[in-house]
Amino acid sequence: MQHRPAVFAALLGLARAGSAIGDFWVQNDFCARVKGASDDVPVTYVDPVTEEKTVHGTADGRKACLHHCLTYTATQAIVAGIGARALGIRVHPAAAATALALSFGTHYAADRRVPGKGLLEKIATKTGKGGFYRLADYGINGVLTELT
Repeated sequence: MQHRPAVFAALLGLARAGSAIGDFWVQNDFCARVKGASDDVPVTYVDPVTEEKTVHGTADGRKACLHHCLTYTATQAIVAGIGARALGIRVHPAAAATALALSFGTHYAADRRVPGKGLLEKIATKTGKGGFYRLADYGINGVLTELT
């Protein structure tokens, strides 16, 4: 018999490990820099290999964020799935799909940081956390954008 608190803690730890791997190891440089781009605040991306500069707006920002969130969620699924199997934890497929969908949606909302229009910024401002949210403007929360 599985003990729910221990199973929850194990799965949470596995999901957080998958999250860190997805954010810091799997996410590519292009997605990291462009995922917050908008037509109002475009992002200039400089390819680290070719040094070619390209300018990206809303459509590219959405695509980059979508790509990142797909690889992020897939990484969480793989890490949690392999870890659960190794630990002998059975996870109901619907529960896993629901948790991963929630993770995908909230991560997209958090990473699609469109200045003045993003969901996370609106929530942070309304809850008195706007100052902490704006720390991202200087790269502290994993986002460093070059405004053109």
